[in-house]
Amino acid sequence: MTGHLRTIFTTFTDRLAAADPGLSRLRLATSAVLGIVLAIAALTPLHYPLTTSLFAAIAAMLSAFTISDTTTRGQATTLALAAPLGAATITAACLSALHHPLDTVLFVLLIFVAVHVQRFGPRGTALGSIAFFLFFFPMFLQAHPTQLPQLIIALLTGLAANAVVRFLLLRHNAETELIRIRRAFRTRVAAAVRATEATLTHGRSDRQIRTALARLHETVLLIEDNAPDVIGPHEADQLRRRAIEVELAVGWLTITARRTATHPLPADVTEDLVTRLTRFRSLMERDPRELPLISQTGEYSRMLVEGSRIDDHARPGDGVRKALAELAVADDRAQRIATHATENPTPGQDPEPARILTYDNQTRSAIQAVLGGGLAVLAGQLISPQRWYWAVLTVFVVFVGTSSTGARFVKGLRRTGGTLLGIVGGVALAFLVSGNTPAILALTAACVFGMVYTSRVSQFLMSFFVTAMLGLLYRLLGTFSIEVLWIRVAETAAGAACGLLAAVIVVPVRTRAVMLDDIATTLDELREFLTSAAEVMSGRENLSIIELSRDLDRAVEQVRTTIEPLTHPINLRSARRDYGWHVLTTLEGIAFRARHVAARTQPGQLTGPDIERLDRFTGRIGANIDRIHEALTHPGTAGPALVRDDGTPVSDRIDDAETRAVLSSLSHLDEGLIALGRVFGVEATDPPVHRAAGE
Repeated sequence: MTGHLRTIFTTFTDRLAAADPGLSRLRLATSAVLGIVLAIAALTPLHYPLTTSLFAAIAAMLSAFTISDTTTRGQATTLALAAPLGAATITAACLSALHHPLDTVLFVLLIFVAVHVQRFGPRGTALGSIAFFLFFFPMFLQAHPTQLPQLIIALLTGLAANAVVRFLLLRHNAETELIRIRRAFRTRVAAAVRATEATLTHGRSDRQIRTALARLHETVLLIEDNAPDVIGPHEADQLRRRAIEVELAVGWLTITARRTATHPLPADVTEDLVTRLTRFRSLMERDPRELPLISQTGEYSRMLVEGSRIDDHARPGDGVRKALAELAVADDRAQRIATHATENPTPGQDPEPARILTYDNQTRSAIQAVLGGGLAVLAGQLISPQRWYWAVLTVFVVFVGTSSTGARFVKGLRRTGGTLLGIVGGVALAFLVSGNTPAILALTAACVFGMVYTSRVSQFLMSFFVTAMLGLLYRLLGTFSIEVLWIRVAETAAGAACGLLAAVIVVPVRTRAVMLDDIATTLDELREFLTSAAEVMSGRENLSIIELSRDLDRAVEQVRTTIEPLTHPINLRSARRDYGWHVLTTLEGIAFRARHVAARTQPGQLTGPDIERLDRFTGRIGANIDRIHEALTHPGTAGPALVRDDGTPVSDRIDDAETRAVLSSLSHLDEGLIALGRVFGVEATDPPVHRAAGE
């Protein structure tokens, strides 16, 4: 029984690590709940009213939830700025409540400020959100100006409680977090191998493989972000390379398995391949500090032998065996680099300050949000003159973190659906713990945990926990009724509709327009990456292109976020969904090949005539990028056609396998770029200059 429980616990921890790499969301949710507990405990001896204690809890939760600067110093600065800003906001909320509709006007104008300051990055987003919600909650709690001193004390108490949790009790430990991320990385490698097994056993499993590879790539980016805080710059660069190599090896394994599965295999061959994949998964370490390197096992040697079979004498399934051996080698290299000694953290660079006065998409969103807030006030008043502020709140939430009309529609729909389901949970919990204050507080804390834990991955679940928590708070305040919760749903739907109406009518931003801008940014990153890669391979420069490949990855990730309204199942036009998936898949393929180039490029790999060939090749790709860029900037206009590869970048005289692999990836990247051009109506022609004799 003990062994069975240990297996269950191990499975649970593995899945938790895979779902939450580094356990960052778990730490965030725990810190929010712990901050609430400390804030309420600190105010209990003062015997303040319940509403004041709740306000302290809200301040602790908001500061834990919104402040996300990358450095400890940055977090402390934002937390310090939140105190005077919050005090001013609370004062304005309490005093303006005496002069209606001044409070309504200020509340709506605050939407503009809160959305506009997102241009300043995490700090701007945090302070804008804190100001907005600290104006909202005095309305919700029906605070009176006479309570102002107590509310400010509660605010400071909540912020102090979060500071204690953030900097003392649950202080961020970069080394421990990197260990957790490595554990999540290996768990997600195992998930990709499991998806490969399903491909060989049951045929196509593209969705499962896509999900596994996307989650694996997420952990690679996390390793790249966290490694410099634990190990030195050189070791961090090496670890990034090795992590990318593992990701590439996993990708090649899935591709090989899909190709192998397209032809019927004998049952014994399929069984043998699945058995090998299963054994490989069993070798994946759970704690990188304890279990041995994969190269220290007999299975590793067997995989290398079986994976080195000569192609002329290949048997069915040898492609998968070879890909599995390459994955084992890549994994071993990554583990060896990851065991290097830790050094002092490397401080990051502060981002460039954003300009305050400029008209761009962020300003346009702020204008749309304030007009949507005005409409929400009118609609909310018609539904409930006492609780109209829920509609305005929904407008703000819908506009935060979105950049197009389609994204706001999807977010508003998720929020409304989560609120509707939360009604059921809120009613059930409110009746379940009626009259039991400790149980209400415990369940409220559980809802806060769920809200914070799911906020970054699911707007639907977050809205569910928020609404369930409100049912408990209304029960605690003695104002609970099912009618109130239904009003909450109606106000949420009205706010989402008003926000969408403003986004559609007032200088609308179509998803396609934002997508084209993001793709243009991706092409700029690709051009910089290719130019730098050519400089490194020719020996003219010695710089790290891993950072540039990461910038390209993040640009593609932004396209993935922007394009979601097209690929979402709610989009009833299948042609639009297929179009979105095709664009995204093509960009992912380009980024995949770029990562391969980044992982294997070394200074001075090419010499003599090969450098000239490389310069011609990268120059032609750069020209193709310009042509696609022009098609994105001026859609519908006929421009010059793309030029196909004439084969010049690869020389038969190059014996180094690493260099040939890099050049081959550049060729595949070029093919992906031509495929992307066709999506936007730019066709390709044969190269005007063919190989010279003797090349």
